[in-house]
Amino acid sequence: MSGTMSEFKEIIRGEIPVLVEFYADWYTPCKETLSYLDELKQEYGCTVRFLKVNADNNQDATAKYKVLGVPSFLLFKEGQILWRTQGVLSRFELKQAIEVALLEEEQRQELDK
Repeated sequence: MSGTMSEFKEIIRGEIPVLVEFYADWYTPCKETLSYLDELKQEYGCTVRFLKVNADNNQDATAKYKVLGVPSFLLFKEGQILWRTQGVLSRFELKQAIEVALLEEEQRQELDK
């Protein structure tokens, strides 16, 4: 993320779910996620947004969302965290977590109707 904290907040408040990865350039496992995050971005198209946030350069966001290590993944929708985890995940594990979180959110919305 090269924008401001207010731009970040605007993005995560949207109706489209946003997967945010907090990463660090110096940490090799964070570099390994690049390839499959790009694949997932292509696969989800416009149904899920993907945002990478450099934890070292964005201390405000890192502190606000209590990111204690990298990589950390947070899935937002309408400003709410639907799911979060810390540590390296495989492409399969990350996709499965996104799918489960989105399904649970869909079910919650159906119950609220």
